[in-house]
Amino acid sequence: MPAIQLDSISKSYGKVKALQQVGFAVQDGELFGLIGPDGAGKSTLFRILTTLLLADEGKATVCGYDVVAKYREIRKIVGYMPGKFSLYQDLSVLENLQFFATIFGTSMEANNDLISDIYVQLEPFKDRPAGKLSGGMKQKLALCCAMIHKPSVLFLDEPTTGVDAVSRKEFWEMLKRLRDSGIAILVSTPYMDEASLCDRIALIQKGSILSVDKPGALTASFDKTVYAITSQSAYPLLQCLRKLDLQGTVLPFGDSIHLATGQDLDVDKLQESLGQEGFSKVSIQKIEPTVEDVFLALSSEEEIPAG
Repeated sequence: MPAIQLDSISKSYGKVKALQQVGFAVQDGELFGLIGPDGAGKSTLFRILTTLLLADEGKATVCGYDVVAKYREIRKIVGYMPGKFSLYQDLSVLENLQFFATIFGTSMEANNDLISDIYVQLEPFKDRPAGKLSGGMKQKLALCCAMIHKPSVLFLDEPTTGVDAVSRKEFWEMLKRLRDSGIAILVSTPYMDEASLCDRIALIQKGSILSVDKPGALTASFDKTVYAITSQSAYPLLQCLRKLDLQGTVLPFGDSIHLATGQDLDVDKLQESLGQEGFSKVSIQKIEPTVEDVFLALSSEEEIPAG
């Protein structure tokens, strides 16, 4: 039985469709990523799975418990870390941990083996108010509080948003250790580079699941060839490429433009065409697709009206 199972979950806020027929499963001991931009429906889905919000349609279970009928049981066995820091900012690090342990009828000592790797980094600041911690330390404290009762499933809603690169790396290393202990982890993130750190991922956009697979399998099965194109003038280059009949998606990626096409590209001809348009120092390189390439290509396809 999957640790998390979703079948055709839908949710609307008035005329806004936050989730549309969402379905996937997360296994025990799996680090599963829900990847998508702000407004894609990630937080709404997390609230449904943690029994804080009712879906309009569909069914979901956590550890076999229905999220509506068995919400009390679910709340005892899951850890939830919402996107916004929600601990008591006036309480110290130690006081927050002791408070959450008491709520769940346990103690820090009882579950020391689970949180010790994280708490050792927090211990020097144990008497500091939570509100005075750095962004990275706040996230570690929130994770400790979510783990204090030894949950079977862990829900982390955009845990590394606004956190520095070093803290992000440390946080993901902690998640992998928790995964290896057998805990099922569902983590959402808007950062496409974090997709490769998950066992499997679901790409979500505008409330719909675009694809579910292992990150490597997702890029390996991508049926388009990706080219990175650069010049001295990135934005005019983007506009020019979009006017050409290249039979693919043309999207900005940092200081380059990525062309994803299912057609054979005549690189010399494109180079010549761009030169005639006044672009100099043009570079066109075939590259391996990333999860972001796949996501943007799939998103573009979804936006094309049928017929």
